[in-house]
Amino acid sequence: MSEQATLTRKDFQSDQDVRWCPGCGDYAILKAVQSVFPELGIPREKFVIVSGIGCSSRFPYYMDTYGFHTIHGRAPAVATGLKVSRPDLEVWVVTGDGDALSIGGNHLIHTLRRNVGVKILLFNNRIYGLTKGQYSPTSEIGKKTGSTPLGSVDAPFNPLALALGAGASFVARSVDIYQKHLVETLRQAAAHKGSAFVEIYQNCNIFNDAAFAYMTGKAERADANLYLEHGKPLTFGADGDRGIRLSGVGLEVVRVGENGVTEDDLLVWDAHAPNAALASLLAHATPPAFPTPVGLFRAAAQPSFESQVVGQIESTIEKQGSGSLESLLRAGETWTVD
Repeated sequence: MSEQATLTRKDFQSDQDVRWCPGCGDYAILKAVQSVFPELGIPREKFVIVSGIGCSSRFPYYMDTYGFHTIHGRAPAVATGLKVSRPDLEVWVVTGDGDALSIGGNHLIHTLRRNVGVKILLFNNRIYGLTKGQYSPTSEIGKKTGSTPLGSVDAPFNPLALALGAGASFVARSVDIYQKHLVETLRQAAAHKGSAFVEIYQNCNIFNDAAFAYMTGKAERADANLYLEHGKPLTFGADGDRGIRLSGVGLEVVRVGENGVTEDDLLVWDAHAPNAALASLLAHATPPAFPTPVGLFRAAAQPSFESQVVGQIESTIEKQGSGSLESLLRAGETWTVD
């Protein structure tokens, strides 16, 4: 048996012209994924990219792997069927805030609650880009678009809170231009056994430019981002002297050295806690009261859906034999039609 060839990023670049708008954040995400896949030691033919509808869903064309460009919102359902029938495949879902959280909402939450071993990358640009700039399920209240000329009155979805509420065993957030952070987040998602949900803030420079400038600008970044690192206290700020501590049943921002606050008072992050309560609190920690948390919110060990299904099948075969399609069709009451 010959040794597997060492793969590079170039091996995962297809021969298709990338047709996103110049400056789109999707390019940075594509680069990150193509950088991580060669590191995993998995043959290209074992990767499958499944997408729905939207700008992000062109992703399978640009990856030199197997792929499905499915229908609107149904990527998690297709990916579930594929992963259960072929657990040996590395199945990644690429979707957007409209695709996943509007028409695809039910498919997403059930994939997460079942802990199907797929990796879900949700590109969140807070707008419908492909259909020319309507407001999306994550657009902020007051968002003025062609479909909401007076401003949206819808309360937006919080994708991380939704994922945690559905029982997702792995939840993380990164940003398209935080390339090093994004790559590391994708590595962690790839290593997780079960559903891995990664929200990626992605700039749409045509229809919602600078949507995340409040946290991605060089001058704002230190004070506007809270980097979650397992086993480390939650600190932020240019001098690292601001942090997060528990206050009753909620969180509060404090400054070390003021009012007797020390680093020992800060919340030490536990991404592997079996209970998702603190992760949920952080998912709801939003600007302007809090910096935006990025990183690993939760990575809990749970049996995957497909491993349990395979286990049931193997146990039944061991006890009853493999059976046959003929015997299944003739089981129970049957009728003969002349």
